[in-house]
Amino acid sequence: MFSLSIQLRQALGKLTLPLLLGLACLVMLLGQADRRLAETARSQVADLLAPLYGLLAEPIGEVRGLGREARSLVGVAQENERLRAENIRLRRWYDVAMALAAENATLKANLNWMPEPVPSFVTARAVADASGVYARSVLLSVPLGRSLAKGMVAVDAAGLVGRVTEIGSRSARVMLLTDMTSRVPVMLEASHAPAIVAGTNAAAPRLMDYPEDIRPLEGERVVTSNVANAFPAGLPVGTVHYLSPGQPVVEPYARLDHVTVLRLFDYGLSAIEAPEAPGHILPKGHAAGHVEDQPFRSAQIGHG
Repeated sequence: MFSLSIQLRQALGKLTLPLLLGLACLVMLLGQADRRLAETARSQVADLLAPLYGLLAEPIGEVRGLGREARSLVGVAQENERLRAENIRLRRWYDVAMALAAENATLKANLNWMPEPVPSFVTARAVADASGVYARSVLLSVPLGRSLAKGMVAVDAAGLVGRVTEIGSRSARVMLLTDMTSRVPVMLEASHAPAIVAGTNAAAPRLMDYPEDIRPLEGERVVTSNVANAFPAGLPVGTVHYLSPGQPVVEPYARLDHVTVLRLFDYGLSAIEAPEAPGHILPKGHAAGHVEDQPFRSAQIGHG
């Protein structure tokens, strides 16, 4: 067998890179000298290599597909395990709910409890914002022929939005609970203490008039109260948040900055006139200092 000497192999090894560089430069020069010939050569080489690339790409694609399937199977196994654990937890809560439902039915039967009528509602879409007499209000488009009434409670999928203050044949205006004239009677869910949610035209209304011996807790749920028969009890309003020590506000559950679709519920509550918006002119014969205080307070409490 023919063998090269060590010196010759070293010399050839040193010359390999320069020869390849020179060949590459020669090919580039030929390509610039005769571009048509270079394009023809490239096309012929591509035609020869295309089947080889296809043969190589198919098994590579299969391997990649197997890898994706393996990762997917691992993800499916993990998801199944998570769903099994969640299903076990839900089953436990279902058993608890069924037991509570049975206990609740027994207590209602013993007390001869009469169920409250289901409130009617109208679904409406927001079409404009803050163009009425209130700083924080929204105009709704209501389908023709739907029954509307002032004082209807407006809610979205998350919680309380406000109350209807103006109605038309195909529209209604809702004053949001963040409006400065809004007053909503609420209950602190943890301490069962009454309070008032007062709008300030800011994103989060104030929490005020709670008992002096009660300190609202950070993150505590706030729900409506049926004080003055203005709202039904238990509608979710938001959670307590402290902007600074001693200044609690309520972060609403509802997206009051982006109202889209609302439901207007008629709970059959007593009709309460909307409070005067800032800047309104009082009727003749009513001086500013002689306005009856109690009806105005009731009106403020009744709207959100």
